Amino acid sequence: MKWILPALALALPACATTSPPEPVVRTIEVRVPVAVPCVPDGLSEPPEYVDSREALLAAKDDPALAYALVQAGRDQRDARLAVLEPIIRGCR
Repeated sequence: MKWILPALALALPACATTSPPEPVVRTIEVRVPVAVPCVPDGLSEPPEYVDSREALLAAKDDPALAYALVQAGRDQRDARLAVLEPIIRGCR
């Protein structure tokens, strides 16, 4: 029984000196889509439309002229949208 205590005293430090295994380092590539702002070519500043606030205030006494200005402004906007839609669709 006296020999068990010294054997345990020698066995415990032997267990403590073992080092843990080295960690395994692995590089894993993960592809994640990232939103990128689209700046398409062909965009320009918006034009001065004929149905501006000042033009409509000047034509307030003539309803036919005011209607013509509003219709011409709408036609201008439709023409600009026809040009912008394919450009903007290219960013999607």
